[in-house]
Amino acid sequence: MINFPNCFYNISIMDKIEFRVAFGKRVENFRKKLGLSYRQLAQKCDIDHSNISKIEKGEVDLRISTIQELAKGLEVHPQELFDFKMD
Repeated sequence: MINFPNCFYNISIMDKIEFRVAFGKRVENFRKKLGLSYRQLAQKCDIDHSNISKIEKGEVDLRISTIQELAKGLEVHPQELFDFKMD
C-alpha cells in the first residue's frame, strides 16, 4: 500500500494551481540536482522539452503516465515527486 504525503489532503479547487506549481518546483529541483537541461530530461523520459518547462511552471495538468515518465527520467520513485508542502 502506498502512503501519500499530506499534500493530498484538503486540496480545494482554488488550490489546484498552487499544487501544480509546488509539484513543478519539485520536478525542477530534481532536474537541477541531476544537472539536466530541459532537453536532456526530455530525452530520458520521452516528454517534449517544451512540456517539461510548462510542468515546472505549473501550467499543465498531468496524467499518471507523464508522472511515471518524469520519475523515470529523474531517477526517483513517483511518490518522491509529491513530497512537498504547499504554502
